[in-house]
Amino acid sequence: MAKSRNNVITHGLSGLIGDLLVFRQRGGKTIVSDRPKARVDNPNANQLSVRERFIKAARYAKAAISDLAKKALYGAAAEADQSAYNVAFADYQKAPEIKAEPNYSGYIGQVGYQIEATVYDNFMVTAVKVEIRDAANTLIEEGEAIQQEDVSKWIYVTTVANPDYATSSIIVKAYDMPENETIQVTQL
Repeated sequence: MAKSRNNVITHGLSGLIGDLLVFRQRGGKTIVSDRPKARVDNPNANQLSVRERFIKAARYAKAAISDLAKKALYGAAAEADQSAYNVAFADYQKAPEIKAEPNYSGYIGQVGYQIEATVYDNFMVTAVKVEIRDAANTLIEEGEAIQQEDVSKWIYVTTVANPDYATSSIIVKAYDMPENETIQVTQL
């Protein structure tokens, strides 16, 4: 790969030159590449889905950087050669992850039991919600977990006695800033 330092001709140059080259600026560097070519293939359903998600991520990132508070958050997380837009775009593409299958063996339907969830995201987890449902999928209780000092740990404290706990399920839902949702269901 050729490198040119302090080139007065290409410094700050951006855009299309003829039908051959595209100049871009990124992190104080000038990047030169071939002109993108239009695709003429017939995309399959999976490709169309990826393209739609890409379009939605671009729309989210554009909206996020127009909100000064979000732009500041994303900008603070940007690394070298990244912008707030890049971080917001990547955040939209990746939903939070709920780590490991939880062990709720201590839950016997009592009030005050602490349901713990370990949740990670490439940017920020904004909320974790917990539901407890019976065998017929009727809601017994629900509420928001509280983020702990270790920011990946979230705890929800049960508030309703559940005599049919053995046939219940605990549902943990995690959300990030673009409101991606990850759901983990544990049958007791």
